[in-house]
This record gives sequence, C-alpha cells and structure tokens, in this order.
Amino acid sequence: MTHSIHDSTYSWTRLCITLAIGMIANVGMWAVIVVMPAVEVEFEATRAASSMPYTLTMIGFAVGNLLIGRLVDRFGVTLALNGAALIIAAGFVLSTYAPTMMVLSFTHLLLGLGTAVGFGPLIADISHWFLKRRGIAVALVASGNYLSGAIWPTLLADVLADSGWRQVYLMLAIIAVLVIPPLSMLLRRRLPEDAHGVAEAASALRARSVGLSPRALQYLLGFAGIGCCVAMSMPQVHIVAYCVGLGYGPAVGAEMLSLMLMGGVVSRIISGLVADKLGGVMTLLIGSTLQCIALFLYLPWDGMVSLYVISLMFGLAQGGIVPSYALVVREYMPAKEAGQRVGFVMMMTILGMALGGWMSGWIYDVTGSYHMAFVNGIIWNGLNIAIMLWLLSRGRPRTPAALAA
Repeated sequence: MTHSIHDSTYSWTRLCITLAIGMIANVGMWAVIVVMPAVEVEFEATRAASSMPYTLTMIGFAVGNLLIGRLVDRFGVTLALNGAALIIAAGFVLSTYAPTMMVLSFTHLLLGLGTAVGFGPLIADISHWFLKRRGIAVALVASGNYLSGAIWPTLLADVLADSGWRQVYLMLAIIAVLVIPPLSMLLRRRLPEDAHGVAEAASALRARSVGLSPRALQYLLGFAGIGCCVAMSMPQVHIVAYCVGLGYGPAVGAEMLSLMLMGGVVSRIISGLVADKLGGVMTLLIGSTLQCIALFLYLPWDGMVSLYVISLMFGLAQGGIVPSYALVVREYMPAKEAGQRVGFVMMMTILGMALGGWMSGWIYDVTGSYHMAFVNGIIWNGLNIAIMLWLLSRGRPRTPAALAA
C-alpha cells in the first residue's frame, strides 16, 4: 500500500537537499565542543563549568526539536528553516560578546534552539516522503548531524588556532544566513493530501499493542532515549578535553571526534538498511548493545592509537541508535502525529546528551579522571537495553517493506 510520491525520484532529491541543510544547521552543537578547551582557559573555569555551554546548547536543541517539529507539521519545513537560520546566527554572534561563562551558557541556549531544526524536524519531514525505504531515508537525513560533526571540527580547528573561538563563531553565523534560507526554498512542495491518507493507513497497519497507550509508550521511549544518550555523550562531548588531559592536545581530540562521527555516519546508513528489514526496535537494541561494548573498551586503554581505534569502533556502534527512535515512533504511532511524537522523543534523547555532558564533567571534577564517567555511561546504557528487550518481548510491528507491498 503506497502512493506514487513515496520513494519517488522527487523523494530522493528532497532527501539530498535536506541532508545538505542538516550538515550546516547542526554545526552549532559540534562547534561548542571544539572551542570548549579554549573557553575553559579564557574564563578560568572548571571542567563542569566549561561544559555548561554545551549543556545549554543541548537543552535548547531538545526544546527546539519539540517546538519546531510542531511548527513543521502546521506550516511546513521552509518557514521553520528560515526562522531557525536567523536564530542560529543570533546565537553565534551574541556568544562572541559574552563577558562571563554564565552569559555564554545562556547564549548557547538560543543557539541550540535554532540548531534543532536540522535534526528531528527534518527527520519527521522526510519520513512522510518514504514508505518502503523509510529506514534508510531517515538514517541518511539523521546522518547530516554526524557529517556535520565529522567535517566541521577539523575545519574549525585551524581557524581556532589562528584566530580564536570568537572568529569561528562569527564565520559560522555568516554561513548559516547565507546558505540555509536559499536551500530551504527548494523544500516548499507539500505532500499531496491523498498521500497523507495512504501514510495514515500504513501507520495503522504498523501499530501493534504493547499494553500501553501512545502517550505512555512515548514517555517510555523518551526515558530509554535519556539512558542511551547519557552513555553516548561521554565520548562525544569530552573526547577533546580527554585528549588534552592525556597530553595529546585538542587537534588530536578533534580528529578522534571526526573519526567517531564518520563511523557514526556509516553506522546510521547500515542501521537504516537493517531497520527496513528488522524494524526500529530490533535495530535500536543492536546499536545500544554494541555501544555498551565500545564504552567498556575505553576503560583499560588510553594510548593515542588505542583511542583512535576505539573512537572509530564507538562511532560504528552507536550511530544508528537515535534515528531508530524516530522509526519506532512511526511504526507504533499515527503518521499525523509524526512531528510532535518524533520531536518529543528526540527532545528526550538530546536532554540525555545534555545531562550526560554535564554529568561527565562533574564526575571528572570530583574524581580527577574520566574513568568513573565511562562507568556511569555503561550503567545508563544498560537501562536502555532493558527497555528495548521489554518492548521486543511484547511483540514488534511488521517491517516497512512488507507493509508497502
């Protein structure tokens, strides 16, 4: 059961444009990680305090996924992208004038709010244009976030070394307003009304009772998202600072972050293909289990070569986890609620990243090392695995390919 617009040539063209936008819109959440050591030195801050701009970025990012997701459902993605580009630029510019760490943290709240348009809202929008290949489509758009993280940190490291973090932010503000609005105009086409009807019918066929109301299931998925992303945030947020503490320098840390996120891109693509065969819950469980194993590997080894290898393994393990939540929502819940439901679950995963980013810095300040921060991540990861196992025990929906036949 499908519509001619689903999985069409236009759908794939729209996906490519959406991916390009995501690679630019998501830069804010990675730029703050790259500049963290420089900000810490300039403001003479503790590791926990220097993590606060990232934490506030992720809180804004989380809230933005929910709010902008609803706006996309109502007004379309183009208007949301234009407004978000201005918010992103304002966040970058205002950050350069921050006189204290507290002010800098709150300007990053604004930055995160705008940056959110490049993740959940784009994922929800592209999910309407695919049925049989929805898993890979969602995975590719979600990869825009990781491609942004893989490409920008290395590029920004040179500007940071030559001109300082404020120049980095001013450059990114200009790029946001010059690139995102023109690309957004290419996404003005709306889904045909009869295609909405087909999507609703497909969503109804996917739904399987797990003994919970849609709202209760949404909250359970959100709680699971917090668990996996507290774990995920430890290497992603602190790998640069971790390398600085080990004496390897921020450039090495930025390279490891890029390698990790490139592995995440590969993982997301593979996970999308797997999800089209096995469904979102099983794909999520596989990714979460592999992430937990990779976290264990950080405990005994901290040599430079070892960290390069483990960071790549971590990226390959966890990249498909967050996009799988969007697929689970689409499998169990009505298509007409995609924006708000996906937005809520994405919000919770991002709050997990924010909580984990701060928590790991606090643990470092208390213990003097990141060892217990890795252990903390492993414990939270176990919570997510347990929830996915419970969902599988209650049954899972048929695969998208079978439903589209």
